[in-house]
Amino acid sequence: MSESAHVPAEAQALAQRVAAAMYERDRASRSLGMRIAWVAPGEADLAMTVREDMVNGHAICHGGLVFTLADSAFAYACNSHNLATVASGCTIEFLAPSHLGDVLTATARERAQVGRSGVYDVEVRNQHGATIALFRGKSTRIKGHVV
Repeated sequence: MSESAHVPAEAQALAQRVAAAMYERDRASRSLGMRIAWVAPGEADLAMTVREDMVNGHAICHGGLVFTLADSAFAYACNSHNLATVASGCTIEFLAPSHLGDVLTATARERAQVGRSGVYDVEVRNQHGATIALFRGKSTRIKGHVV
């Protein structure tokens, strides 16, 4: 993607290696059919198709699964620097429903990184570009590296 054209090749390659290693171990995201659409330092886009087993009693995608998609994109974005990072808090605003067969994409972007703390915004959109949810995650770096 062109939005990260300013990223040095080494940093981009590292972000991709980190994402591949995380995805290999990320049974939760894989079990929900999430796939990595894009990753760069401080950025990640994950996509997921709403399946029958994701629809609640109102015939819409369960909000917890929309949250999980956003949270996973947040995790890939904040670990993309290869410094082990976990969530310290997050919020989500559900704006519109999603339905069986919808393809949701969560776009996570780093907004601030100071010391061990970070702030990330995630927008979840459907295949028509409609915004489904807005998520803000706060991260804390812990000891270690991803790869």
